[in-house]
Amino acid sequence: MADEQKTKLRLEIAHVLFIDIVGYSKLLIDEQSEALHELNQIVRNTEAAREAEAVGQLIILPTGDGMALVFTGSVEDPVECALQISQRLRAQPSLPVRMGIHSGPVHHVADVNQRENIAGAGINIAQRVMDCGDAGHILLSKRVADDLAQYRRWQPYLHELGDFEVKHGVVVSVVNLYADVVGNPEPPARFKGARRRPASYDTARKGRTWILVGIFAIVLALIALAIVAIIFTPAILRNSSRREARTTAANQSSVATPATIPEKSVAVLPFQNLSENKENAYFADGVQDEILTDLARVADLKVISRTSVLGYRDTQGRNLRKIGEELGVAHVVEGSVQRAGNRVRVNAQLVDARSDAHLWAQTYDRDLADVFAIQTEIAEAIAHQLQARLLPPEKAAMAQPLTTDLVANDLYERAVQLGSHSNDPGGKGNLLQSISLLEQAVGRDPRFLRAYCRMCETHLDLYWGGFDHTDARRQMARVALEHAERIAPDDGDVHQQKGIYFYHGFRDYDRARVELELARQRLPNSSKVYMQMGAIDRRQGRWDDCLRNFDRAVELDPRNFINVEEAAFTRYGLRRFAEAVPLLQRAIALDPSEPSAPAQLANLPFDQAGDLKQWRSGLNEIEKAGKAAHVAIFFVYCALAERDRDAAERALVIVPAEGAVNPYDNSLVPRPFFVALVAHTFGEKEKAQAAFMETRAAAQKAIQEQPDYAPAWSLLGKAEAGLGHGKEAIEAGQRGCELLPLSKDAWDGPSRILDMALIYTWLGQRDLALNELERASNLPASPTSYGDVKLNPLWDPLRGDPRFEKMVASLAPKK
Repeated sequence: MADEQKTKLRLEIAHVLFIDIVGYSKLLIDEQSEALHELNQIVRNTEAAREAEAVGQLIILPTGDGMALVFTGSVEDPVECALQISQRLRAQPSLPVRMGIHSGPVHHVADVNQRENIAGAGINIAQRVMDCGDAGHILLSKRVADDLAQYRRWQPYLHELGDFEVKHGVVVSVVNLYADVVGNPEPPARFKGARRRPASYDTARKGRTWILVGIFAIVLALIALAIVAIIFTPAILRNSSRREARTTAANQSSVATPATIPEKSVAVLPFQNLSENKENAYFADGVQDEILTDLARVADLKVISRTSVLGYRDTQGRNLRKIGEELGVAHVVEGSVQRAGNRVRVNAQLVDARSDAHLWAQTYDRDLADVFAIQTEIAEAIAHQLQARLLPPEKAAMAQPLTTDLVANDLYERAVQLGSHSNDPGGKGNLLQSISLLEQAVGRDPRFLRAYCRMCETHLDLYWGGFDHTDARRQMARVALEHAERIAPDDGDVHQQKGIYFYHGFRDYDRARVELELARQRLPNSSKVYMQMGAIDRRQGRWDDCLRNFDRAVELDPRNFINVEEAAFTRYGLRRFAEAVPLLQRAIALDPSEPSAPAQLANLPFDQAGDLKQWRSGLNEIEKAGKAAHVAIFFVYCALAERDRDAAERALVIVPAEGAVNPYDNSLVPRPFFVALVAHTFGEKEKAQAAFMETRAAAQKAIQEQPDYAPAWSLLGKAEAGLGHGKEAIEAGQRGCELLPLSKDAWDGPSRILDMALIYTWLGQRDLALNELERASNLPASPTSYGDVKLNPLWDPLRGDPRFEKMVASLAPKK
C-alpha cells in the first residue's frame, strides 16, 4: 500500500499552458458561458491539442475562467498550441485571452469528488506567469524560454521582460513570446516603466558568456555606437526626411480632387453599435453591409466597397470632408444600431462630405424582425436623395433580403472576418473555420444565397492557394455553387462566383470572363469583379486591360491594401518601376504592418539597377519592425547576392519552419530548400545534399497530395538537379512547365521556365540553361531582372559565356 501511494505521488515534469479570459468576471452569466464555449472550441480545434490528445500526452483541466493544458511530450507542444490559439483569436477580438507557459513538476491527486486531477508547482507557476500579462500576451517562464532558445526557429519569438514578484513573494522571470501576427508585442501593464533586462535570445546559440566579459562587450558596443552615431546621424536624418516625404506624397496621391469626384457617389461608413451587448457589433456590421450592398447594385451610383470604409470605425474622430476626399465621394452615410431584446433602433443620415450639410436623416424604431425591411428603406431613401436612376431589377434586388435569420447573418459576418486573414500563417485554419461557420449559417437558412457563394469562394481559396489543391476540394466548391444557382441563377453574386470557379478551379479564362461580365452588369460597383477580371487579363498577357481593370478596382475600393498592392506588383512585374513606386508607397501608407509592399520596394533598386546597398537597408528596416518572417525569401536571396555567409545564416533563422512564400508565384517553398541553396552556394556539399534530399521528400509529398500542382513539380526538379539526378530533374521540371505553360499563364508561367534554367545550370548543361534563361528574360512578366542575373551566384556557372553577358547587358538600366 505504501509503495502504491509513493507511485501516485511521484513527481513528473510537464509543460503547462495556462489560459484565461481577461475581464471574465465582468461578463453576464450567459456571456461567460458563451465565451468559455468559444474558447473551448478554439483550443480543441488546434492541431497541437488534437495531436497530443490522440497519443495520450495532454490533459485539459477547467479553471473557471479558462483552462490549464498539461502536455507531457515536448516543451514545444504548449508553445505550438499557444501560437495556433493566438492565430485563431485574431479573427475574434471580442474574446480577450492571455496565456502563460511553464515547465515544472506536477503530480496526480484526487479531487473532492475522488476524480483524478493534477496539481503541482508546474501548474502554479504557469498561472503566475500568465497573471503577469494582458489580453493577447503569450508569456513564458525563463525556464521554458531557455529551452526554446536552443532552437533557431524560436529565437526571433523570444523577448525578455525581466523579473516580477507574484503571489506569496514568489519571483518569476518572464519572457514575452510574439512575432508578426501572434502574441502581443506591447509590454504588459505591470512591466511598463520598470527596468528590464535586455533581450538576449537572438545570440543564445553562441553560448553563455561570463558576466565580466559581457559587461566589457557592452561597454565596447556603447563606444562603437557613439562613434557610429556621430558619423552617420546626418545621413540617417536625411534618409528619415526622405521617407517622411515619400509617405506624405503617397497619402496625397491617394486623395481625389473635388473636380474628379462624381456627384452621385457615396460611402456607407461603419454603423456605431449602441447596444450594451458587445456581441451585437456583428449585427451592426451586418446592417451597414446590407445597406452598402443594396446601394452598390445601382449602376447610376459610385459606391465605395466595404474594405475601404472599415477603417473609419471611430465615430468620434471622423472628419467627413477628409474622408470624402480620401475615398473620392461627394456623400457619406453614417448611422447607429441599438438592439435590445426584440426591438431594434436604427438611425441613418446622409451628409454632403464637401460641405458637412445634412441632406437626410431618419430613425427607425421597430421589432427586430423588421431590420431587413429597414435596411431596404434606407438604401432606397439614399438613392432617391442622390437622384439616382433606380432600374426595376435593382429595386427588386433591394427588396429581397439575403437572409431573414439573424443568427445566420451573424455567423456569416464572422466567417467573412475570418476569411480576411487567409494570408496569415494560420491561413488554412482560418479558411476551414470560416467554412464551418458558413455551414452553420446555411443550416439555419438553406436559402442564404450569399453564404453559399462565400462558401464556394473559400473552398476555392484553399484549392488555388495550394492549401488543398485536390479534386475533392474543388468539388466542394462546386456543390456550394450549385446550391446558390438553385436559389437565384441570375444573381450577380452567383455569376461572380461562377467566374471565380472557372478561373481558380480550371483556369478556364474564357468561361470565367463571360460570367464576370454578367456579374459586372449586375454588380457595377464591385471592386472584386474588376480585380478578378484584371487577374484573368494578367494570366492571358492582356497587360493594358489588366492595368485598366486593377485601376478601376482601386477607384472603387481605394483603401483596400490588396487592390493597391496588386496594381503595384503588376507594374513591378512588367518592369514599369517608375509607375510601381508611388503605388507601393501608397500600399505601405494604407497598412504599415504588412511587410510585402516594403519588401518589394526595398527589392526594386536591386532588380532595376543591381543596388545591393539599398536592398539591404530596406530589409534591415523590415527586420527591426519584426516583420521579416513573412518575407524571409528576400533575406536569403539578398545574402546570396552579397555572397555573405554570415548574413545567409542569419537569413535562414528568419525562414519559418513551414517555409517561405515565393512572391512571384505565391507558392510555399519549404525551409530545407533555402538551407540547400545556402550550403550549395558556399561549397558545403554534404550539407547541401542532405537539404536537397529533405526538399525532394517535401516535394514528393506535395505531388502525392496534389498531383497537378505545378510549383511542386518544379521544386522536385530543382531538388533532383541539386542531387545530380539529371533524368529525374529534367522530367520533373518539364512536368511543371507542362502543367503551367505560357499559353495557360503568362504571369506565373515564366517562373517555371526560370526553374528549368536553374535545373540545367546545376546539371552543367550550359546551352540548354541559356536557352531557358534568354527565353525568360524576354518575357514581359518574367521574374528575371538585371540585379538577379548580374549578382546572383546561382548563375555563376554561366558567367563569361558571350550569350549570358549579352543578356545581362540587355537587362541593364537604360541611361
